[in-house]
Amino acid sequence: MRLGYHTGYWSAGPPPGAAQAVAAADALGLDSVWTAEAYGSDALTPLAWWGAGTRHVRLGTAIAQISARTPTAAAMAALTLDHLSGGRFVLGLGASGPQVVEGWYGQPYPRPLARTREYVDVVRQVLAREAPVTYDGDFYRLPLPADQGSGLGKPLRSTVHPLRADLPIHLAAEGPRNIAMAAEIADGWLPLFYSPRMDATYRELLADGFARRAAARRPAEEFEVVATVPVVLADDVESAADAVRPFIALYAGGMGAKGANFHRDVLDRLGYTEACDEIQAHYLAGDRARATAAVPTELVRDIALVGTQDDIRAQLPAWRTTAVTTVLAQADPRTLPRLATLWRESGHDGAPGAGTAPGPA
Repeated sequence: MRLGYHTGYWSAGPPPGAAQAVAAADALGLDSVWTAEAYGSDALTPLAWWGAGTRHVRLGTAIAQISARTPTAAAMAALTLDHLSGGRFVLGLGASGPQVVEGWYGQPYPRPLARTREYVDVVRQVLAREAPVTYDGDFYRLPLPADQGSGLGKPLRSTVHPLRADLPIHLAAEGPRNIAMAAEIADGWLPLFYSPRMDATYRELLADGFARRAAARRPAEEFEVVATVPVVLADDVESAADAVRPFIALYAGGMGAKGANFHRDVLDRLGYTEACDEIQAHYLAGDRARATAAVPTELVRDIALVGTQDDIRAQLPAWRTTAVTTVLAQADPRTLPRLATLWRESGHDGAPGAGTAPGPA
């Protein structure tokens, strides 16, 4: 199991220490660095800016929202960054949620799985560069039909030859069907709120997708599970958990509308429905302090690594036996050197090539 670093979302500006953390991740031998986007900063520009000074870490988006750019634009960015990084880019994609897609991008949200499937198909066409790109789907049509435009559109092939025609595409997924689809059509899965307790269920869903996987895809044994995990080093578990509670409260209570919160659904499946009801009620009432206080320590420990170095060292064996191939630490950048040391001392690796993929033996 490898260690990577997730820079997290921007708030009013760039995350403090992010540039230094990316440089440190590269120097410390971590596997990868990943960026995010919501409805402020984008994921690609910071990755290019901060990644320009790196030499070893893989550079990934976790995630680039599919409604933020057309599939051909995403493919252009991917092949560009892959060339500039010397083959270290990973395109992480996700559908986001209806509030962002319809409220920020002004696009309809229904049928996100079908939309994602078409999106990945088009991206792969661009990267393969075997022929001019054409597509006749429910969501994407290339070229645009004559009756919807000037009639002058023509099939085009990328002028740039991709460095890697099989550049890896990872999908963010939280629902069971989405997870299975990631195993079917992608090269990796980007889970949020992964818990070792749910590992058997996740492996079953991945196996379902692998059973439908095209022979042309990378073999299932090379499939990656790159999980974003809050990691907090502190003097004790409770004070470390306090640093994670606001993150969970936001996702369980404030991300998505009531009754349409896919992040909360993951926590419900973990058995925290009653706690989530309380968190969401406080959050939607505007009382974020009470929402945060309602997050149980048990929930934090299920989906995060928290406490002293000894506490985290004791938690790692449960993670090591899961399908997770890379833990993306959402952590205070100042703790990265200690985390990297702890990782190595615990028998894990930071560099690409380590770990066991979740595919069939």
